[in-house]
Amino acid sequence: MDIRFHNTQSGRKENFTPIDPKRLTIYVCGPTVYNLVHIGNGRPAVVFDVLYRLLKVFYPEVVYARNVTDVDDKINAAAKESGQPIQEFADRFTAAYQEDVAALGVLDPAVEPRATHHIPEIIEMIQTLIDKGNAYAADGHVLFDVPSDPEYGSLSRRSLEDLLDGARVEVAAYKRDPKDFVLWKPSTDDLPGWDSPWGRGRPGWHIECSAMILKHLGRSIDIHGGGSDLMFPHHENEAAQSRCANDHVECVRYWLHNGMLTLGQEKMSKSVGNIVTIRELRERHSGEELRYALLSGQYRSPLAWSEDLLHQASSSLERLYQALRDAGGNDETSLAYARAAADEYPAGVLAALCDDLNTPEALAAMHQLAGAIHRADNPAEKSRLARQLLAGGWLLGLLTESVQSRFQAGNDLDPAQIERLISERNAARDAQDFARADAIRDELTCMGIELEDTRGGTRWKVSGD
Repeated sequence: MDIRFHNTQSGRKENFTPIDPKRLTIYVCGPTVYNLVHIGNGRPAVVFDVLYRLLKVFYPEVVYARNVTDVDDKINAAAKESGQPIQEFADRFTAAYQEDVAALGVLDPAVEPRATHHIPEIIEMIQTLIDKGNAYAADGHVLFDVPSDPEYGSLSRRSLEDLLDGARVEVAAYKRDPKDFVLWKPSTDDLPGWDSPWGRGRPGWHIECSAMILKHLGRSIDIHGGGSDLMFPHHENEAAQSRCANDHVECVRYWLHNGMLTLGQEKMSKSVGNIVTIRELRERHSGEELRYALLSGQYRSPLAWSEDLLHQASSSLERLYQALRDAGGNDETSLAYARAAADEYPAGVLAALCDDLNTPEALAAMHQLAGAIHRADNPAEKSRLARQLLAGGWLLGLLTESVQSRFQAGNDLDPAQIERLISERNAARDAQDFARADAIRDELTCMGIELEDTRGGTRWKVSGD
């Protein structure tokens, strides 16, 4: 089965052809750890986790690296404000990020490099760029000479003439060109710093990723992923460094960028202040519900985040688990299908993911399977379809909970939550929003709640009582 991805570099969808089919390489930009991550940061973690799972089906070795930026001016400022030592501060929020994305069902990457663990490699790459004439030292800084790279701007489709001097970059007297960006900067005694040929200092953000890719994955990698907000300047600068340091070999075969999450009309952003953290959301929703919601939109498009989206995710998940219960309470876990042969996964789910990670279509295929389970009369057929549903669940990182625990007697039902949902359903019926009313009834049914509408109001009971 062909796999196709939309390559940012070419601007079109292309068949995926790896550099070495025996060893695929993927790098995704992880967080800068100066605070709890928001749900927008969870989108690339989940999207590229699905990519990782998909490629593991077809290829014997997939080396997936997701980095942590643990040296940065934002970290320094936040740690100082908190009164905590900088490295302890960064370690604390690194662990928090790992916990949050694990709750979203994200597999551990094969490699999780941290910038502070790669200072010798960073210094070596900077020296290589100086030796090749693509970087220069000035006033304790080292800067990349942007005009020295004729391909600069090819990823984001910006010419040097289009790049306004000073836009997005610091204008400083020590720069030959305002567009030049920092590879190394000096550190005062109160800031993290390492000895280098240019004095005690610390790396710039962009060079960290180039050095870690070279160290763990090689001069040329198959896929580089990240949010669309990183395309320029971060990925553009990263590509320029890697090209010039590595004799202009193709540093990345396929660039993949996910769209942003929005709250209202604004992109979710710490700088804007319109964020909701994964940690906050986990207090009200399961990690699986959050993951389903993140997968409900095509990864390259913006996704509007809302409580309605989460309610829909919850209801949809319950319908899938209800299908597994209808199949006889099969408690096999999807983990058993992690490395099944490609033809053992549900064709509709696999085909959708092979078409540029079309997760909405993959989820629709999962619900078609659930419907087939409900319609099947033969127990053996129900069991076969349930195994297919679980296999598709592994690809998407869903259905990780056992049916037995999901529908345990009473299921820890919260009467107040049930009454709230019934009130919402009644309000939806009064407003003639029958689709919403039916969705709430389906959600309650999946929770094991039977409703009876009477002249005196709506009554409820636990199924089987």
